[in-house]
Amino acid sequence: MRYWLFKSEPSTWSWADQVARGAAGEEWDGVRNYQARNFMREMAVGDRGFFYHSQKEKAVVGMVEVIKEAHPDSTAGDPRWDCVDIRALEAAPTPVTLAAIKADPRLSDMALVRRARLSVQPVSEDEWRIVCGMAGLLP
Repeated sequence: MRYWLFKSEPSTWSWADQVARGAAGEEWDGVRNYQARNFMREMAVGDRGFFYHSQKEKAVVGMVEVIKEAHPDSTAGDPRWDCVDIRALEAAPTPVTLAAIKADPRLSDMALVRRARLSVQPVSEDEWRIVCGMAGLLP
């Protein structure tokens, strides 16, 4: 299993929107960055991810699961762009802010700290466990 972080602007697609999709999940569409697309192409069914609210909140707010591997993005109209489908697993009892992540020296190499603008990012197993602990989530 691998771990990821999915960033979303809550005004466009929020954690509540993701939860509302239930077990059917939702395409993680609209990504138009080659590196983020390539990360999605590496994902497998069962991989886990953090759902991160960007903009004002800037916090990990939940945990998701990849339920469909990379396939053409239905919003693209261009075969270069792929996406995966994800479903909500659990809300973070304690949202973990970007400030809290940056303040923890164990997370100094995390992609969220180093490549903050990337909308889909890998998370190492150690980072996963640390952030899950901060959030009150079971890894």
